[in-house]
Amino acid sequence: MKKIVDKADAFSTEYLPARISAPKTATKRESTLPVLVERAGSAAQFAWEEFIYGKIRNPHTRAAYERAIRRFLDHCQGLSTPLPSISPRDVGTYLDGLDYAPATKKLHLSAIRHFFDTLVTRHVTMLNPAHSVRGDRLQVMEGKTPEITIPQARRLMQSLDSSHAVGLRDRAIIAIMIYTAARVGAVASLRRGDLYDVGDQYCLRFAEKGGKSREIPVRHDLQQFVRAYLSAGEMEYANKSNPLFRTTIGKTKKLTHNGMTAGDITRMVKRRMRDACLPARLSPHSFRVATITDLLSQGVPLEDVQNLAGHADPRTTRLYDRRNRKVTRNIVERISV
Repeated sequence: MKKIVDKADAFSTEYLPARISAPKTATKRESTLPVLVERAGSAAQFAWEEFIYGKIRNPHTRAAYERAIRRFLDHCQGLSTPLPSISPRDVGTYLDGLDYAPATKKLHLSAIRHFFDTLVTRHVTMLNPAHSVRGDRLQVMEGKTPEITIPQARRLMQSLDSSHAVGLRDRAIIAIMIYTAARVGAVASLRRGDLYDVGDQYCLRFAEKGGKSREIPVRHDLQQFVRAYLSAGEMEYANKSNPLFRTTIGKTKKLTHNGMTAGDITRMVKRRMRDACLPARLSPHSFRVATITDLLSQGVPLEDVQNLAGHADPRTTRLYDRRNRKVTRNIVERISV
């Protein structure tokens, strides 16, 4: 059974500062040092905290790198190898034993390499044992995110019930991801003040990953979708620091004062796609693929599409281009065997 959100609890977070959530309590695993680091002395302990908590600002990168380094150090501890004695052979054999995809192995190698760079700087080790270790060859020609087709996206939008605030909210969220190519995390972080009138049009200001802030114009139908949601949710004149998209109280179709997280939006999109009988493999990121591919197929310059997507490198934008890289069934049906 889903837990019903108490109204008093829902109201308690209304006046939290914009884009700031309550701090999480550190778990025992996060607060303890790896055994090899602790045994190596104060310089190693300083290097650990400097690298994990000082140099890495993105929480997702921090968590991924910390897991990778802890696993490698646990492996070396099992071999009874102290931190200063770890060699390139230890790193190479560890990577060979990982039953992961090449991209995940490259992440582990990157984490180990950068961590030992810090250890060298703090004079814990003489050399970086991961510096000369080569990772698996990986050439990404096309992203793995499945594309939602234009007919499928239209079917999804038409399947949404717009007779209540929750349906209007979900329609506005999905339309924003389609018509702005924004990531789900950026949509979840939107505040009421991020939708504003610049005189001749409305704009949305997104806080993207990497600390980027982007302003994207709102097309007319998207503006109508968002305004309809704000009116139904009585949020037209809400405080600018309030979340733009709010959670609901169970199945009552009543909005709380809590903002939706990226996970909330992902689950909502998955549920809406399932109701519209769309493939289960589709995700919120599929809208981003569809938008980029659609614009490129219409002849929009790659540079303009890259700016809309917020990519620093045009090669990243090309990974979303699915125009000429599809193996159709017609091709395989023509095999003569």
